[in-house]
Amino acid sequence: MIRIFNKDFPLHSLLFVIGEGVLIYAAVLMAAFLRLGGAHASFLSGEVLGKALWVTLIWQGCLYYSELYNLKVTHTDMKLSLRLIKAMSICFLVLAAVYYCIPSLLVGRGILIVSFVFIVPLIVLWRYAYNWVLKKKMFTQSVMIIGSGKLCKEIVNEIKDCLNSGYRVGGVIFTNSSSPSGLSPDIPIFSMVSMDGGLCDLADSLGIKKIIVAMDERRGYLPTEELLRCKMKGIQIIEGESLYEQLTGKLFVEKLNPSCLIFSNGFRKSEIVRLTKWAVDIIMASVGLLLTSPLIGLIALAIKFDSKGPVFFEQDRCGEADLVFKLYKFRSMIDNAEAASGPCWATENDRRVTKLGRILRKYRLDEIPQMWNVLKGDMSFVGPRPERPEFVRKLGRVISYYSERHTVKPGITGWAQVCYHYGASVEDSTEKLKCDMFYIKNMSLAIDLIIILKTIKVMLLNTGAR
Repeated sequence: MIRIFNKDFPLHSLLFVIGEGVLIYAAVLMAAFLRLGGAHASFLSGEVLGKALWVTLIWQGCLYYSELYNLKVTHTDMKLSLRLIKAMSICFLVLAAVYYCIPSLLVGRGILIVSFVFIVPLIVLWRYAYNWVLKKKMFTQSVMIIGSGKLCKEIVNEIKDCLNSGYRVGGVIFTNSSSPSGLSPDIPIFSMVSMDGGLCDLADSLGIKKIIVAMDERRGYLPTEELLRCKMKGIQIIEGESLYEQLTGKLFVEKLNPSCLIFSNGFRKSEIVRLTKWAVDIIMASVGLLLTSPLIGLIALAIKFDSKGPVFFEQDRCGEADLVFKLYKFRSMIDNAEAASGPCWATENDRRVTKLGRILRKYRLDEIPQMWNVLKGDMSFVGPRPERPEFVRKLGRVISYYSERHTVKPGITGWAQVCYHYGASVEDSTEKLKCDMFYIKNMSLAIDLIIILKTIKVMLLNTGAR
């Protein structure tokens, strides 16, 4: 694993992305060689090398925004083909726009067309080769998991569902009387009580180099002496909560002990990061409101023509330190939408949403006025989404650590918004809290940048809105 921006990535995933970039770069140079000829080596001039790099970066950006770098998703031949066509089309448009605005970056239409002929089959072959390597488990490490509860099952399912995790489950050991249920039948299950030999012997026989302790309750059940022997023999011992965070980008809050938060390496509140984040928020909100002012006027007129009621919608939300503030949005529902029902979450195909409102929500345009909240200091661009006080009181009673999400400023977008779909239940709120706690623990300017880039992708793919 390689740690980048406080997140762990399998080495083979990074090699896959870098390798694909090298192939695209080589394809552009090959196209330049064929078009310009190699006699004077002009295709290897610094100018051509630099332009080829721009083409490569734009290509990989389009692949990313077409979900082709979401390595947790298994692509069928049809889905891969459709997304590759989409990426290629977007790449053509982006390159055309870049060349129109900055003609000096033009690599030549002939070179560009020939390079596309090389790039598409190279990408397809590279991805087939990578999937073949993953299925052969060439880059996976066999791990043993101790536990039988929810954390154990979540980790097993994450590893099983994602070929790209870098792990495979060599076995599950339960230490109490309850055997884990709901696991895949091909996973060996062992009892610590009736096991022949010790934990070290079993690990050696299965080729285990890493043991994951994923027990919901450790007191009285943790095989301390056996784990110590394994540790002394060079077998790595890892807390299940840490691996869950690494695999999912979430914190496992259901069984999280306060000591895990207190002694954690994260949750630092750097004054430099806070001040820089504040300055970036003010600049981005000011520039954003200025650039979108024509669009704001058009949307305001459209709302007036579309339905009766005010242009803007105000609603109480809980912010940092549980302080209530007024959140601003473009109105996307009928006026007084909750007059009969009272406070409630939006549902799929919600009848209260206007025709124009569906478009505004689909592209997140209804959120534009929240830049005013950022300027006022109520919100940040990135942070946990603010909830209504009525929902906060309800969720705080049933979800552990829910109030901890109010230790930072809420955001227009956040880690939960780019990693989880729209939620309208206690279960969904729990999953979103896992994401929010991960963000608060690892908060940095780098992860803010990642969230903004992912938010743009979510907007372009039109996912999650209701």
